[in-house]
Amino acid sequence: VQLVESGGGLMQAGGSLKLSCVVSGRQLGYYATGWFRQAPGKEREFVGGLSWRATAWVTDSMKGRFTVSRDIALNTVYLQMNNLQPEDTAIYYCALHDRRHGTIETGISNYAYWGQGTQVTVSS
Repeated sequence: VQLVESGGGLMQAGGSLKLSCVVSGRQLGYYATGWFRQAPGKEREFVGGLSWRATAWVTDSMKGRFTVSRDIALNTVYLQMNNLQPEDTAIYYCALHDRRHGTIETGISNYAYWGQGTQVTVSS
């Protein structure tokens, strides 16, 4: 199983980025996925996720700015980030749940597979 993120970069405040995560070795239609981020000196935190049925949920502090989605045909999950702010600067990771038909989970231990992360830097 492999997850590969892309789409990170340097952005000015107020800008948008769309992160992608291509999954191989598992069919997304059966698994819940999550997006996490880790800022320098901070713990990894849950950003948002999709249940195996594609029910979406985003952390309250990011609702209205971030959206999670997926394309089953491409076996890819996405994180659309709008109105980015300097505090959004972090390494962003996608993760795949450890069992089929999982729900959205905010805990890191529920995810068996992780991507390598993609850096998002937002300047003021």
